Amino acid sequence: MRILHTSDWHLGQHFMGKTRQAEHQALIDWLIAQVRQNGVDAVIIAGDIFDTGAPPSYARELYNYLVVELHTAGAALVLLGGNHDSVATLSESRPLLSYLSTTVVPSVEEDLALQVLVLPGRDGQPGAIVCAIPFIRPRDVLQSQAGQSAEEKQISLQEAIHQHYLSVYQLACNKRDELGLSLPIVATGHLTTVGASASESVREIYVGALEAFPTSAFPPADYIALGHIHRPQKVGGLEHIRYSGSPIPLSFDEALQQKEVLLVDLDENGLQHITPLVVPCSQALVSVRGNLNELVEAIATAASEGTTERPVWLEVLVKEDDYLSDLQTRIQEITKDLPVEVLRLRRDRGNAVANLQAAAKETLDELTPFDVFGKRLEQEELDAGLKLQLEKRYRGIVDSLQEGAA
Repeated sequence: MRILHTSDWHLGQHFMGKTRQAEHQALIDWLIAQVRQNGVDAVIIAGDIFDTGAPPSYARELYNYLVVELHTAGAALVLLGGNHDSVATLSESRPLLSYLSTTVVPSVEEDLALQVLVLPGRDGQPGAIVCAIPFIRPRDVLQSQAGQSAEEKQISLQEAIHQHYLSVYQLACNKRDELGLSLPIVATGHLTTVGASASESVREIYVGALEAFPTSAFPPADYIALGHIHRPQKVGGLEHIRYSGSPIPLSFDEALQQKEVLLVDLDENGLQHITPLVVPCSQALVSVRGNLNELVEAIATAASEGTTERPVWLEVLVKEDDYLSDLQTRIQEITKDLPVEVLRLRRDRGNAVANLQAAAKETLDELTPFDVFGKRLEQEELDAGLKLQLEKRYRGIVDSLQEGAA
């Protein structure tokens, strides 16, 4: 049984004013070619197929195109809901897509047996059993209890998710016994695990509750296909627990990552091989940093990756000693006639971060609102007159709020 594991497509992402439609179209065409070329039996997308709960129409069209093309290519598709996905959006076409070799699991099912899938190989015979576990919302598995501390809530949620995995895994084992076949068992998930390395585009999904799920709490499945973390990686150094990562960079700090999908080969003896397939980059994202003199060369180097039809998307970080009122004009002059587009221009705040860390022992209880605002102003290189105007305006806002609350 050969499975292609991927996740975190984020169809419909609006990236600093830019659409990712062309990149996702290129990704799907490449993926279909890989499915055909490598004889893939099934594709698993472990959550976050869409970027928002109300994806734009073109994102839905890409979604439908993927389903139809995979069906035509002879591969099954298992689609798990992620924290970005709307349960209602994924559910609306679920019955129809079932006729196109696609199984959608938007959320935790009341009948857990619906999360146990028997995946067929290309010969039509059972090839693997999947514990299809999507993003788990606390309300799906846990009833809140009054008076619990934050730590107690985290422990309760961790145990509830652990029990959910064990319950679905036991049902998968029962199904294997019922079929009388030595089938490998694959589990899925969309969550943060202990030790996983994230990026700036990954939203924290268990704020105030479960921060990271321990690898020891997963069931003994032959392979565990995870989503949510955009950087491809093994979990805890374990070969069989993997994040495939996002197939395109979703933030500038992912630009240097090698994006990939995973070919996973299993048989009656379990996991045999995992082969990363590097996803070709169809849109260059580059982050450059330095003072104005250094940026001239850095931007010229970045421009070598672009074309007039497909310019490089740039993030420009300017060192603090070059904070100038006409900075944007200067950067425009540097990039003039080059195949680049500056999507984000900001100052490198390395010193500001150090200053904040040095003052970390101060608590908000020890500071007035004016102290907080004053410390924030100190990080900006503004002339004295402008600082005074901002301080006066801020004081007026705070005073009006305090009067309203009186």
